[in-house]
This record gives sequence, structure tokens and C-alpha cells, in this order.
Amino acid sequence: MSDITADLVRHLLRDQHPDLAGLAVREVAGGWDNQQWRLGEELAVRMPRTERAPDLQRKERRWLPVLAPRLPLPVPEPVRTGEPSALFPKPWTVMTWVPGCPLDRTSISRGDHAAGVLAGFLRALHVEAPAEAPAVSDRGAHPGECADGFERLFRSVVPDGVAGEVRAVWDDAVAAPGWEGPPVWVHGDLHPANVVVDGGTLSGVIDFGDMFAGDPAWDLAAAWVILPRGAAARFFDAYAHADGATVRRARGLAAMKSLFLMLMGRNGDQGLPGGKPAWGPAGRAALDRVLDDVPVRTRNP
Repeated sequence: MSDITADLVRHLLRDQHPDLAGLAVREVAGGWDNQQWRLGEELAVRMPRTERAPDLQRKERRWLPVLAPRLPLPVPEPVRTGEPSALFPKPWTVMTWVPGCPLDRTSISRGDHAAGVLAGFLRALHVEAPAEAPAVSDRGAHPGECADGFERLFRSVVPDGVAGEVRAVWDDAVAAPGWEGPPVWVHGDLHPANVVVDGGTLSGVIDFGDMFAGDPAWDLAAAWVILPRGAAARFFDAYAHADGATVRRARGLAAMKSLFLMLMGRNGDQGLPGGKPAWGPAGRAALDRVLDDVPVRTRNP
């Protein structure tokens, strides 16, 4: 497939959505499965660049209109669908733009406020999902089923000085009982590049392509991966629905996600495809929070 350029986006808009073609088009840095282009001030064009991206976009187009009205933070909502054509062989989507700066390019200065905002958002999201909701795919399983992935990350990037502590957190998550409630809506990929910040606190959540129905622990890991030091306890107090086993699973998953961010950061430092240099420091800071910020609920069965 040819490179995705601003000219290509403009041509696609002129062909399929001419009423939008006069809006300014400018590339947005970042993105993994999709390349994103700002369209005017209020919209964005998401162009798939991996094989799995079209299915992720279809999922967002199907379910975000269902979820968005009851979520207390702005999330992207589909506005138009682009069909495959001779110009571009995959479907693409025009979404609403969520204002704010991605957390991997800024920081949260109002930690207690952000903890309450994130808790409120996840309480609203984590409701029982319908039977036809997306199932667990490459994420969403109990930590005990993610051992191979954790071991690869652990061997690759865990700092020597904390390896034993990280191992203990992971082993505790593996030993924790699994989710026994009904499958709930889960974002599935909460990390610094998928939340936006304004005024020192969380202002929006983006990229729902990995959403599924399952264990909320996968999102609750954000207490360490996203929030600043000392905010995890405030978050779990505000969320109020996580038992000890769920917090233990979430903390182990946060350790795994932190190692993943560190690996992507190292890849970026080495100039490898898909690497994200800014993710390395973010991952190490998150790992430190996993080890230092231990909510009281982890002591429960």
C-alpha cells in the first residue's frame, strides 16, 4: 500500500465526503494501528495502516455510539465512513476530535482530581455488556494466561535492581482469583498515548479499537500506568467497586504494561520500527509506581 499523505486524505474526502473536503488536513503524530489526520478543528480522519486496523475501526463504529452518551469524558465518535476504493483499498473513518494533549507528551499535575475523573469514567464504562459485545481477543485474559508475554517482557527490559519485586507483583496477580462477575465493557488499552490531558488533569479517552467485554482489571491497571505517584489509593477509593483480587490482578497487569512501555521506548531509542522513545521513561515511572503505591485492598483475599 502506498504511503498515506495529506493529499491522499484530501482526494478521498473529495471523492466520498465532498462537504468535508474544504477543511484543513494536518497529520497527528503517534498512532499504532491507525494513522490519524486532524480535519478542521472538530474532526479527525483515521486511516488504517496495519492488517487488523479495519476490524478495530469497525468495532469502534459499531459500539462507540452506544457507549459515548453515558461516558463522563469526551471520546471519539464516528461521523462518516470511508469505503475502500482505487485510491485506498481499506475502509477508513471520520471521527470527532477529542481536545487535549496525549499524556505521553505532557503530564498530570492535579493527581487527586485526575484519580477521581478516571474512577468516574471507568465506573460509567464498566457496566454489564450485552451478549453480542466483542469478546476477549489478545488481551483480557487472567494474568495466569499471559505468562509467556510477561516473561518475554521481563527478560527483555526489567531493571536488575527491581526484578525480584516485579516478579513478586506478577506472581501475586497470577495467584489471585479470576473475575467472577458478568463481562463488563473494558477499554482494553489504557496507557499514556490513549488518554488526553488539559488543565493538568484527564480530559478525554481515545482509541477504543481494543475494547471488549470481560475483566475490568485490564482497565484498572491505569491507576498505576496513567495516574501520577500517590494517586492509586485515591483512585480505588473513588472507583469503590474493586475487591482485593481484582486490584491484585490489576497491579500485576500494570507491571506487564509498564514493561511493554519500556520495551517500546527502548525500540524507539534504537530506531526500530514502531518504537516510541517517550514511552521508555513513562514505562519506568509507571513501574516505580506499581512497586511503591500499594492500595490497602491488595491485602484482601
